[in-house]
Amino acid sequence: MSITVNIYYTGINGNARKFAEEMVTSGIVDAIKAEKGNERLKEAFENHEVLKAPVTQILGGGLSVVVDEARVFIPASLVSDTYEKDLSKYADQEIEFVITEFNPRRRRIIGNRKQLLLAEKAEKQKELLAKINVGDKVEGVVKNVTDFGAFIDLGGADGLLHISEMSWGRVENPKKVFQVGDKVEVMIKDIHDTKIALSLKFPETNPWANAAEDYAVGTVITGKVARMTDFGAFVELAPGVDALLHVSQISRAHVDKPSDVLSVGQEITAQVVDLNEAEKKISLSMKALEQPEEASEETDAE
Repeated sequence: MSITVNIYYTGINGNARKFAEEMVTSGIVDAIKAEKGNERLKEAFENHEVLKAPVTQILGGGLSVVVDEARVFIPASLVSDTYEKDLSKYADQEIEFVITEFNPRRRRIIGNRKQLLLAEKAEKQKELLAKINVGDKVEGVVKNVTDFGAFIDLGGADGLLHISEMSWGRVENPKKVFQVGDKVEVMIKDIHDTKIALSLKFPETNPWANAAEDYAVGTVITGKVARMTDFGAFVELAPGVDALLHVSQISRAHVDKPSDVLSVGQEITAQVVDLNEAEKKISLSMKALEQPEEASEETDAE
């Protein structure tokens, strides 16, 4: 129930003007004006109604909006579904929100925009999950890049493109491959509840698809030394295809360590001596291409 009070005041010697000024400076006039707005906000609070109003002030801890002369405070933590340090972009913007706390006596009327954004995101996520399947190719936008992968906005939910799924080859640093805002086509690798795993390893680009022909035993092939260990060197034959050149297969002459005769990035020619497609393992030999030394002493002996 609301009560309307009309106050008529007449005075002499300027007392009426003084009274009016006191009504304004004391905030009574604003309170009377806000009464209508408070009734509107109370109704919206009780009915969980979505309100729309312009931002009238950017405060240190949030935003201030006005509905029918009644002020609503939206804390910074309830402005968006992600942390935003700078709220200046909301100045004079008309935004939607709901009232989640209503206590005009304590001058505490709290608006919540985050709740609406989360509800909208949940609905879009539900729609997306209903129409995608493992193996589908979808387009997305890079939202964030970390040391272990990139998060792709699929238009309703984010998917993780792990560093190991960015290429058939080796990726050292995702930040050198992707930037926020890049548009990419990815494949749905797995869906678990609301988590979506993505991949760029499309089956049709699998470098092992024709391994039996490309890397058949006896084939002479060229590759680059990718990395070395004490027992051998790993040679990249194609992105995603590494072969082992064992230290014993580097030369007919004795080699103590691969680094004694090879260097990372060096291009070498070798022969395939073993292929295991199931385990994706290839063994190489440079020694097999070397001409055997002439056994002059054995010839003389004959």
